[in-house]
Amino acid sequence: MTPDLPTVSVVVLAYLDEPWVERCVEAVLASRGVAADVVLVDNGCTTGAVQRLDGSPGVTVVSPDENLGFAGGCNAGAAAARGAYLGLVNADAVVEPDALRHLVEVASRPDVGIASASIRLADEPELLNSCGNPLQILGLSWSGGFREPAAEHAAEVDVTCASGAGAVLRREVWDALGGFPAEYFAYHEDAELSWRCWQRGLRVRYVPQAVVLHRYEFSRNPTKFFLVERNRLLLLLTAYERRTLLLLLPPLLALELAMLLLSVSQGWTRQKLRGWLWVATHLSWVRQRRLLLQGQRTRSDRQLAPLLIAEVTTTAIALPVGSQTLNAILRLWWRVVRRLL
Repeated sequence: MTPDLPTVSVVVLAYLDEPWVERCVEAVLASRGVAADVVLVDNGCTTGAVQRLDGSPGVTVVSPDENLGFAGGCNAGAAAARGAYLGLVNADAVVEPDALRHLVEVASRPDVGIASASIRLADEPELLNSCGNPLQILGLSWSGGFREPAAEHAAEVDVTCASGAGAVLRREVWDALGGFPAEYFAYHEDAELSWRCWQRGLRVRYVPQAVVLHRYEFSRNPTKFFLVERNRLLLLLTAYERRTLLLLLPPLLALELAMLLLSVSQGWTRQKLRGWLWVATHLSWVRQRRLLLQGQRTRSDRQLAPLLIAEVTTTAIALPVGSQTLNAILRLWWRVVRRLL
């Protein structure tokens, strides 16, 4: 590593037959303005890319005995990282030459926890995949600004959640937060880490100059439904204050019923029930995690409430009929809740 440049270790997870792994690694190593290296985690790559990259200058390979998921894989990669900054870049993403430099510049500020890149659609780089992600009051999260022109999001701003597809944070921040909860396995871990930054008074910033091209595909598979729904509940149960949970209980129960009905109509009921069962059989972990997060926070839910949104506004999927009425009810409910926090 070049001693006069900030050092950043970028964790990349190689999983199954992702064809962009080598391109992703090469782009990171070609970054300007930083001394970048790659920690490549073999989460079950089937293309031979890990073997081809092993031994390359600037590449450290970590080979767990099993697929650790995104959360556990990033934790394993971070444990082997040497840089003063830790980067997270998806294996199906390519950083532009100055992206890491811009992210490091923002992440270096003492009041910033995570710097989140301008994630663009690889096939339409003028359009966004994410400009930072929102967090809805009932734990839903999605790609912020999806398919909106990147030119309309040209200013650096605070965002509620970073995108794990392209982000940088100081190593000391990662260590203080304890990384991702490995139990999440995949999905929502970037929202959870971001929310914990805000709970400790650290900002999450969207950096428009840090462009990352992402070969994004919105997947619908049974395992994803299980993980997304379970992890949404885990975030709520561990990160929210008790008063907040009680005030949000009626719409939360209504959403659970709605999700169950949706799972029946779409054929993933077993996965929805599996999520509930996991929570019910891991209440000890939930309690311990909750005690940890509530004990570490320095800002209350009342202080953080402006970061949350009531409406469900994702454009990545078609919203059901009646969503406008539902959003109006949620806005009203949240207005009342905020006064009572």
